[in-house]
Amino acid sequence: MGDQIQFIVEKLNQEPFRKNYNLITFDSLESVQLLQLLNDVLGEIDPKHAVDIREELPEQTAKRMLSLLGIFKYKPPGNISDLSTFRQGLVTGSKPVIHPVLHWLLQRTNELKKRAYLARFLVKLEVPAEFLQDDTVADINKQYEELMEAFKNLHKECEQLKTSGLSTAEIRRVKISMEEEKDQLIKRVERLKKRVETVQNHQRMLEIARQLRLEKEREESLAQQKHEQKSQLFHAEQRLQRAQLQLKEMQHAVVDSKPESLMKKLEEEINFNSYLVTEKVPRELESKKNSVYLLQKVVAEPAMSQSDLSGVEMKINEVNAEMNQLIEKRMMKYEPIDSKFSMYRQQASIISRKKEAKAQELQAAKEEMSSAERQMLQKTSQAQELEGADVLKGDEFKHYVNKLRSKNTFYKKKRLEIAEITAEYGILQRTEELLKQRHEALQQQLQAIEEKKGISGYSYTQEELERVSAVKSEMDEMKGRTLDNMSEMVKKLNAMVAEKKASLAPVIKELRQLRQKCQELTQECDEKKIQYDSCAAGLESNRSALEQEVKALLEERVQEESNYHYINCMKRNLEVQLQRAKEEMKVYVSPDPQERRKAIREQYTRIILEQENLGKKLREKQKVVRENHGPNMKQIKMWQDLEQLMECKRECFLKQQNQTAIGQVIQEGGKDRLVL
Repeated sequence: MGDQIQFIVEKLNQEPFRKNYNLITFDSLESVQLLQLLNDVLGEIDPKHAVDIREELPEQTAKRMLSLLGIFKYKPPGNISDLSTFRQGLVTGSKPVIHPVLHWLLQRTNELKKRAYLARFLVKLEVPAEFLQDDTVADINKQYEELMEAFKNLHKECEQLKTSGLSTAEIRRVKISMEEEKDQLIKRVERLKKRVETVQNHQRMLEIARQLRLEKEREESLAQQKHEQKSQLFHAEQRLQRAQLQLKEMQHAVVDSKPESLMKKLEEEINFNSYLVTEKVPRELESKKNSVYLLQKVVAEPAMSQSDLSGVEMKINEVNAEMNQLIEKRMMKYEPIDSKFSMYRQQASIISRKKEAKAQELQAAKEEMSSAERQMLQKTSQAQELEGADVLKGDEFKHYVNKLRSKNTFYKKKRLEIAEITAEYGILQRTEELLKQRHEALQQQLQAIEEKKGISGYSYTQEELERVSAVKSEMDEMKGRTLDNMSEMVKKLNAMVAEKKASLAPVIKELRQLRQKCQELTQECDEKKIQYDSCAAGLESNRSALEQEVKALLEERVQEESNYHYINCMKRNLEVQLQRAKEEMKVYVSPDPQERRKAIREQYTRIILEQENLGKKLREKQKVVRENHGPNMKQIKMWQDLEQLMECKRECFLKQQNQTAIGQVIQEGGKDRLVL
């Protein structure tokens, strides 16, 4: 008890109470002060109860505290077994009652705050059954329960998000790392922009790169759609194959079996299913319901300490011992009478256990068979997708196995080579990444040094100058080599020209005469060319006109083909309708009354007559309802008045009972004070 009081004093001296009590001052508190202190603790847990108890009656205070403690699922200690004694002690402010309550509340303040918050929304308002007969009240109560369930789900999701979320330190570290990466990316983008600005038509190249990225994204989306459609097609083919296999099995079963065997098989399946429905499933369902009920009962109970658990275990052991004693007594008492039936009971229990075991084995075998059938369908579909869809037999299968072995050895060799190449590629890639990182680090250091010295961009300019000088030296070398080659070629050409002049001197004379002829022919060619151009222009204009005409004719042909197909479809529809009309006319004119009843006209006539009869009945019913509406409303009004009168009587009776109970409590409290 001293440890309990010390714990209460320590908690009350802390935030948010800050009472500055010690053991002596706390023990010297009067009953009213203790009740106010208990009310302050309850008000800290639930702000709705932060009131001054001097402004309300003691019965109201006790009722309010008891209702809140009931919501918190508080159980009085073992020495206060009588609930009326606990209530009386709570009204009078008794220390043996208040101290355990304070200790229990201060131990689990945060948990009780959460429970008080949930109680505002989850404590169900009890509505009398006679009020629920009203449709409006029943609908509102149903909406109230639905909103309560929605609040439960939202609260669970909120708690899960709170527990599964990242801590602030982790979020801060992630934010800092992302900001550093952002700064590095901004610097890299600026550096790339500087390099790109020196390139001609860089805007156009950027636009082309953007279009390329968009096209690649579109290609990826199209590839994804293609993959999804392939998977859908594969699943549809599997369903089709499964249905075909089932159809074949059913056809085979129908062909190879007799009606007696089919009936026997169906009877066995019906017996098995009826056993599952009537015996096994209800038994399992009942056991599940019992376990759920026990778990709900355990969850509804408040948190138990180790002493409570040990007490419950002791009670369980005592009850088990009593059960064993009663069973022994019963066996000793009824053993002579039941000795004849014990053997039959044992046999029945053994048979029932065997029956349950066999049913479980049968169900497991059915599940295994269904899974094997699914695997077989998958394997058959995979085999059909491969090149050879037929099943190999005999020597062909052996040859196929040998071929697979040779391919397997070849595949293993190539796989080893690929692994070696992949490892080497990984090493080289890692080396390249390290060199790039080192180069970027050096570039950043160099840029920082240049910014400090005030010569930013010096290294980039130096690189460009070195590159330009290297290109210039290469161009100079190429020019020198080109000039040497050209001088040699000039010498060779001069020698060849001299030789050709000597050989062409007689030819030049003839050439002069031919030049005159050439001039004359050139003039004539120019005239012919003008005529040709004019003729070609005319033909080109005619060709373009003919192309337009051909294009228009092609479009007209496509339109006429579509019209033809549309008219053909309409013609087929009209033929079908005409055929139906002929059949209807044939049935309608038929002298056979059975055939005539199948006619659509007769069916619609029969439906119209039924609807007309139904309408007459409904109109008569409406007339009766209208005639009885006034008396019925008066009767409802009288019942409502009677219900209000009974409710007033009930309230008066309850007020009278409360007043008598309050008087008794006050008299008992006065007697206790006089005794003290």
